[in-house]
This record gives sequence, C-alpha cells and structure tokens, in this order.
Amino acid sequence: MTASTAGTRLAIDASDLVKTYKGGVQAVRGVNLRIPAGTVFGLLGPNGAGKSTLVRMLTTLSAPTGGSASVAGFDIVRQQKQVRRAIGCVAQNSGVDVQATGRENLLLQGRVYGMRGVELNRRADELLLRFGLAEVGNRFVKTYSGGMKRKLDVALGLMHSPQVLFLDEPTTGLDPEARSEMWEQIRELAWDQGLTILLTTHYLEEADQLARNLAIVDQGRIVVEGTPDELKAQLNGDAVSLELAAGSDADTAKSIALEQGGVLSEIGVDGLTLRGRSADGAGAVPALLAALEAADIHVASVTVARPSLDDVYMRYTGRSFNAAEQAAAHAAKEEKK
Repeated sequence: MTASTAGTRLAIDASDLVKTYKGGVQAVRGVNLRIPAGTVFGLLGPNGAGKSTLVRMLTTLSAPTGGSASVAGFDIVRQQKQVRRAIGCVAQNSGVDVQATGRENLLLQGRVYGMRGVELNRRADELLLRFGLAEVGNRFVKTYSGGMKRKLDVALGLMHSPQVLFLDEPTTGLDPEARSEMWEQIRELAWDQGLTILLTTHYLEEADQLARNLAIVDQGRIVVEGTPDELKAQLNGDAVSLELAAGSDADTAKSIALEQGGVLSEIGVDGLTLRGRSADGAGAVPALLAALEAADIHVASVTVARPSLDDVYMRYTGRSFNAAEQAAAHAAKEEKK
C-alpha cells in the first residue's frame, strides 16, 4: 500500500492478478491496484492492452488464474454474490432492451436487485431526470440517439445505488457533444456523490480530464501509475515532434538528431514522425531543421508542446499510443483470419 492510500478505505484492492487463457496467452500479468473509495480511477491503454479482461475479473465475470482482489471489501472469488450487489457495471456494448421504453429498462433492472414499489419508481424517476431522459422515458429505446442510449446504460448501472461503478469505454462511438455531456455526468457522480468509478478508456483526453489517478496498461501490465499532472510533470521540458516528408529516411533523421549535441533527448521514431524532448523546444527546432535540410531530409510539419499523456505513454512503453492502437488492431485482424 502506498502512502497516499494508507489509512484510506479501499474500494478496490488487487494483488498480483493474472489471467491466462488457453494456449498460454496472458491477458493480465500480475496487476496490483489500490483504489481509494470516492474517486475516479482511470485505466488507460490501447485496445487489447488487458483493461477489459481486468474489469471482467474484478466484476466476477471471469475467474483469475492467479492473485487475489477485493471490491467494496468483498473477495471476487469467495464472495461473488456480495461483489455483484455492491457494484454497477457498464460494458462497452449496450445492454439496453431497445424494444422496451427507457423507464421499463430501469424498472426491470431494479427488480433484478430486489427493488419494489415506491422505492423502485422513485429511483427510476430520479435517474431519468439526472440523465436528461425524463421527457423520453416512455419512448421505446430503439428511437433513442447513441448518446441517449449510453446515458441509459449508465443509469442502469446506477439503479441499485452501487458503491463502485465500472465504466468500460463509456464514450466509444459518441459524438463530441454527447461525449462532453457524459464527462460531466461522470464528474458529478464522483465529485458530488462520492461514488467510486473505475474508468477504462483508450482516449487520452478522457483520462486526463476525468481521472484523479490513473494507471497506464500495456500488454497486460501496469507500467506506471499516478495523477495525470504527476505523470506529465516527470517529463521535463517540451515535447518536440517532426513529421518528415514522404519518402524520408526516419532512422537517418534520428541519427542526425542524436548528433546535435543534446538538442533533443529521449529521441524516438514512429513511422515518419521523429519525437524528442527539449528544455527549450522553440530554441531547439531551428538548428535541428537546418541539420536535416543539409542531409536532404525534408520536414512537413513541426509541433512543440507541453508534456501530454501520450508522451508519458511513450516514455514507459517505447512507442506512441497511436502506434500501440494500430498494432492492436492489426493483431485482432490476424486472429480472425
């Protein structure tokens, strides 16, 4: 347990969690998590990093191969019934019945958890109002927009007033306006009501905006953990990114950058993009551009920015977030063949 969680009630406490599938494929490799109650904790990683598998174990949908964990104080293996009553879970794919109304979906969910009568109806009305669905509550869900369906998904997860809410990629497929509205709802649930939320996402901005603390997941492992500001503060100086012109030799460009006497540090190549860090990004760029031009390597664009979570990801994994996403997508295609 870290100093920040010492003496604090933990909503999720996982030690050395492992999930191995047939054929020896390890989707989760010794994950440790200590998540205090009443906070938004983000699991950030590309598709295929192991986030969803980890959530499936913590929500008792998949048995761990090794390690242990408790959620809301209950063991995920020995006390599955208690865990399920203490949590709400919003999966990536919508679980709503589109042939029923929004209100009917909520009432059915409440009955599953033993709610009846006045309590059941009051809670359904409360959630329809909270998520801006009161006026469409008696409409069939098949007439809802994507954003409205996603709000209903979250409302279903909250129907029985859980202690811990799992949100697995909650804004995937939403337009910018619907995504912004969902972010505001998540903030209010955690900050105003003290709900513990475990948020899995592959959107860097989403993790930065919502998570009080986050862990970056890569290839089934947590590679670094902290607040977004703490993680970005570890990267001194500006992030410098040069997009090379088509046909350029990126490896030669990297060698030239390395020869510039420390103008850039932490230099890496991602396709035709040359990345590095500099204490003075604006001052470093002219000399580097001149050296590249002298070698007949042309630059299409240059970006100088303060550290981002993408820079943090690259520091700890050796590749950009976008490259990891593309690799995961390619691997998924290969598995389907």
